[in-house]
Amino acid sequence: MSASWNTVESDAGVFTYLLEGLGVKDVQFEELISLDRQFLHQRCPVYGVVFLFKYPVGEKPRETPLDGVFDYDAAESHFFAAQTIQNACGTQALLSVLLNKDKLIDVGPKLREFKEFTSAFPADLRGEALSNSELIRDVHNSFAKSSPFADEAQRLATEEDDVYHFVAYTEMGGKLYELDGLQPAPISHGSCSFEEFPDKVIPVLQRRIERYPAQEIRFNLVAMVRDLRIRAREIGDQDWLYQEEQKRNAWQWENALRRHNFVGFTAETVKGVVRSKLSEGETRYAEWVEEATKMTSTRLTERRKAKGGPSEEEMATEQ
Repeated sequence: MSASWNTVESDAGVFTYLLEGLGVKDVQFEELISLDRQFLHQRCPVYGVVFLFKYPVGEKPRETPLDGVFDYDAAESHFFAAQTIQNACGTQALLSVLLNKDKLIDVGPKLREFKEFTSAFPADLRGEALSNSELIRDVHNSFAKSSPFADEAQRLATEEDDVYHFVAYTEMGGKLYELDGLQPAPISHGSCSFEEFPDKVIPVLQRRIERYPAQEIRFNLVAMVRDLRIRAREIGDQDWLYQEEQKRNAWQWENALRRHNFVGFTAETVKGVVRSKLSEGETRYAEWVEEATKMTSTRLTERRKAKGGPSEEEMATEQ
């Protein structure tokens, strides 16, 4: 039985340092704001992309995918693992790209050993091996947000819940594949060379997004690329190198903040402010509360007006 896997964010900084924690070298992630071929080409080589989307909980399993075709042979000849535990899909999507690009990327001794150990396994046993890997699970969980509240992640989701899922897209053996641990096999989207991947993955992603209502915008897409600092050094672009170093510093700071629980700090700050106001006298405390209430009311009114809604006075008149 696998130990608990916590939820991690779909974030370029999280994924970059997660792989670094697993021993991977010279790889980073870049967030894609739009489906832009030029943006991808500027960051070549692109090893794959990881797509986060709202998962249709009530959807029944299909014998054929909505786009592409199942390739059961690829499940045996390439690294493909079934997802066997909740919350592991993000890291599993990263590894689905990474362990199929281990001839181009230095994945480190631990992940190389893991791939060799599971190479003869069927997809379901690979998934179990991944879920039970203490190294992978511990590094994954080290990037989860700290929370003082009870974790209900293990309860079964209902159709009313917002459930999100990660899938990976990468080129393998001259074809473009979608790697989804909840599917029985990799999904082939046709012929594709490594160099063609940035061009050919865009229409596949566009078709995927078009399945959702036009107002649905809850998607996230990150690309796995070579460490951009290497390219900056190769061409001698010091400004670009500086920007990438600053980006890394910001990622490290954000990842450090994720590990801390600020609820206690916030509570103590509020208590300190209240204690300070009470020391000025009961009258001053009451005035402070009244001032804060008025300020809040003013801000809410301004926010409603900005959105074209009625003010509190107008709402009171209507009642």
